[in-house]
Amino acid sequence: LDRGDEMFFTQTNDLKITVSPEFDGLKLEDNLIYKAANLLKEAALLIGTKPANVFGAHIHIDKHLPMGGGVGGGSSNAATTLIALNHIWQLDFSEDQLAKLGAKLGADVPVFVRGHSAWAEGIGDELTSIELPESWYLILSPECHVSTIEIFSHERLTRDTPKQRIAPALQGQAETNISNMFYGDDYRNDCEAIVSELKPEIRKAINWLNQYGQGRLTGTGACCFCRFDSEEKAQQVLNEAKSKFKGFLAKGVNLSPALQRLNEAKRFAMN
Repeated sequence: LDRGDEMFFTQTNDLKITVSPEFDGLKLEDNLIYKAANLLKEAALLIGTKPANVFGAHIHIDKHLPMGGGVGGGSSNAATTLIALNHIWQLDFSEDQLAKLGAKLGADVPVFVRGHSAWAEGIGDELTSIELPESWYLILSPECHVSTIEIFSHERLTRDTPKQRIAPALQGQAETNISNMFYGDDYRNDCEAIVSELKPEIRKAINWLNQYGQGRLTGTGACCFCRFDSEEKAQQVLNEAKSKFKGFLAKGVNLSPALQRLNEAKRFAMN
């Protein structure tokens, strides 16, 4: 999506990593941003980069995405930290190297490191870049918390769904395939039935979205979303939702905002 948290990186010379602001209930050492920065520094030292060449950093974040909403906020922040500090510290790690580091932080960090719409297989680390229509999305954020561990360990979670391979999944035009993914019976989120049963607020949000399109759950939630072909239509539905749910609009993009900014920084440095 073209909406995300905003992050600001300042290089320091004391080799320390600091992150602001602090988040209630989240220790610094458990913050994925902090963990990503330290992981990158350790990797640089391991391959022989002199300590004098590996600087510290102060990282400030303005949160726009709901925490624990299942929209990849924490994972994308970790990935952005890796690609930004790799550039700022002039480490020259390749995209593959950064993605491998990212996988140590979480299975969905590599897709944000690569920063392109992708078909994911394996645990989410086997990625094939694809081009998708840049549709508009309405994302609702129900007032509840979903424990990923609880859902993944639930005894009634479907675990035998046949794997979908990329070749049959993407036959034909992208516009047709994205429609099949959202409206067809072959593609679904196996977590959705369990989460909807355990969290009435989420079931209510998905059922409400179903009036206007196909309501879906993001990962294990708690956010839900619906795709629209135009900003105008999405905005109309958001206006209807405001009295009932928290939500926001975002446009789907094939290249992440973080990669767009990194490319701009590289062009600026070359000039």
